Amino acid sequence: MTPGSKRNFTDTINHRQPERLVVDFGSTSVTGIHVLIVEKLREYYGLEKRPVKVTEPYQMLGEIDNELIHAMDLDVLGLYGENNMFGIRNRGWKVHRTPWGQEVMFPGEFNYSFTEKGDILIHPEGDTSVPPSAVMPVSGYFFDALHRQEPIDDATLRPEDNLEEFQAVTDHDLDFWKSQLESLDYSGKAVIASFGGTALGDIALVPGLQLKNPRGIRGVEEWYVSTVTREEFIRNLFDRQTDIALENLKRIYGVIGDRIDAVFICGTDFGTQDSTFCSPETFSRVWMPYYRKVNDWIHDNTGWKTFKHSCGAIESFMELFIESGFDIINPVQINASGMDPKMLKKKYGGRIVFWGGGVDTQKAFMFGTPSQVRDQVRQMCDIFNDGGGFVFNTVHNVQANVPFENVVAMLEALREIR
Repeated sequence: MTPGSKRNFTDTINHRQPERLVVDFGSTSVTGIHVLIVEKLREYYGLEKRPVKVTEPYQMLGEIDNELIHAMDLDVLGLYGENNMFGIRNRGWKVHRTPWGQEVMFPGEFNYSFTEKGDILIHPEGDTSVPPSAVMPVSGYFFDALHRQEPIDDATLRPEDNLEEFQAVTDHDLDFWKSQLESLDYSGKAVIASFGGTALGDIALVPGLQLKNPRGIRGVEEWYVSTVTREEFIRNLFDRQTDIALENLKRIYGVIGDRIDAVFICGTDFGTQDSTFCSPETFSRVWMPYYRKVNDWIHDNTGWKTFKHSCGAIESFMELFIESGFDIINPVQINASGMDPKMLKKKYGGRIVFWGGGVDTQKAFMFGTPSQVRDQVRQMCDIFNDGGGFVFNTVHNVQANVPFENVVAMLEALREIR
């Protein structure tokens, strides 16, 4: 393991020029690598050939284990919960074969069924006696949530129905987080934790993939409509969820203290390729008060930095994210409208950390040549890492079908830069 990772990370997130560029792959569910590419990376680095663990099955992200962390010379470790997004505990790993023929490791309780076409259906908590919550098409590389929205009667709609998955942490949960932290091989690495519970309306979580019988507003379209037509309900829901989250964070902090460096707060996307899902005024009214409440508590009581994920053309929200108290923004979608890297760095670089944006996964990384990838990596690092405030990662997760020669080109450029 490379010494100095945590020191460089600390300098970076405090907007000081690090001695060496900080690089992350796999520390969060939005900075990961598809299991197929993880297998290719292990082969590229000459590591033992064995099935890769699928640590986040919804997106089919593979484990970046200690061997690969060392080989890739990464600087940040991730701290994850006991259950995956389907409510299945990550333990008792068993070998399974994917539709594309790769042998991977799923948790022992990861039970599934098939459609007549051969699509894979995953069931909440691995319970095949209840309807499935997600499907992986036979030609696909990850799961999609299935529509399970029940008819809504506004007269009986209760926030409690959308709070089922946001409960108080138990003593078992606290013991788990403590044991996870103690099991990490620090070796001078930084740590970011994904405790859960603070995601306000993350559309990946709204369907309740881990719930056997989700109640409330669970349809993607219904949720987006509700942020306009049921604003009072949404704000009441966020208010109660935030209170639960803060109590949980207090208890978790009592167990782990400042042994982590950053915390993943929310993955709610506010941007499309060309615009935003709502107006700045709506964001300020519906989301900001609760983001501020969480970020203020963390900054007043811990040494943690706070991480916000949002894809898309969010330049018009950058000031609002900063005002909400976020320290870090990810993934920095540099090809979206208004997301010019030089402008972002000049305008916001001293006030928020850019985590991602190192290479454009929609264009150069997927369709460019290795030479074009290397050039873009160098250019983005020159821009974003000037004066600190930049953690290298791609624009969102590395997908299964990216040309592997472009992955190698990115890694080679990083070695040259560092």
